[in-house]
Amino acid sequence: MGMATTCYMNYAKLTEPLGFLDHCHALGAAGVQMHLPPDMETARKVRAKADQLGMYVEGMVPMPKSTDTAPFETALQVAREAGAVAVRTGTSGGRRYEKWTVLADWKAFVTESTAAVKAVAGIADKLKIPVGMENHKDWTIAEQVGLMKQFGGEYFGSLLDFGNNIALLDTPEAVLDLAPYAKMCHVKDMAVEPWAKGFLLSEVPLGDGILDLKKFISTIRTANPKVRFSLEMITRDPLEVPCIEDSYWITFPDRNGRFLSRTLAMVAKESRHLQPLPRFSRLRKDAQVRAEEENIKICLNYGRESLGL
Repeated sequence: MGMATTCYMNYAKLTEPLGFLDHCHALGAAGVQMHLPPDMETARKVRAKADQLGMYVEGMVPMPKSTDTAPFETALQVAREAGAVAVRTGTSGGRRYEKWTVLADWKAFVTESTAAVKAVAGIADKLKIPVGMENHKDWTIAEQVGLMKQFGGEYFGSLLDFGNNIALLDTPEAVLDLAPYAKMCHVKDMAVEPWAKGFLLSEVPLGDGILDLKKFISTIRTANPKVRFSLEMITRDPLEVPCIEDSYWITFPDRNGRFLSRTLAMVAKESRHLQPLPRFSRLRKDAQVRAEEENIKICLNYGRESLGL
């Protein structure tokens, strides 16, 4: 199992490419997923370092926000020079129920993003480098599967994040509908806690949560034996999912109470895990950094010992 820099997005914030490779190698990770340098010379240094350490590299490139796709294509060329085996991208960078408060704005985003996905799929095919679009608390699984059916192919597909779509009231296992399109993965485990406005959702150390990780990995490997598994253990306070509030439903005109009742029933059943969910904002900075690193080590060890990663 490799590691994404987003494992360190809150406290240690490790992002420098060569240093991140060394750090992950010292922890026993098989590879990295990270933003890559913008120039070819430094990209070659990343490739040389990864080759020296025997590690894989996955890149991270934002999806173009306009019809100008040249910067995206250039970034993929740099990623290829860095030896990247795949590149992560995504359409929004935000949580649907927080970022959009007007249905018309969401529909405009869908139109713009669909055009961007079409363009990105064409660039991936042209450059022959796998690109995975993350399910990032924006598209429901049904919506993203629709995009994959329309634009997915040999080089464009999904970055299958194990836990994000619970926040959109998809069942935990619904994400496996993306397995046939998986080019990359974010390995994580999730736990839930009841909350007056809906529920709380947290990434937790592998094996401590509610996901059937062995089934996830087996299903994805069957669909794509070449896919890599990169850890994304984000150490942070629980995310609030206000699914009982009217505002949550503004951008979900096609969803109904079945999704809500099903999810709240799951939360009631599964909330025995790690109760209460860990809160890290209460800790001193040095304790936050230690907790982040310890969670990552626990995950890597669990992956090796229990999941064959």
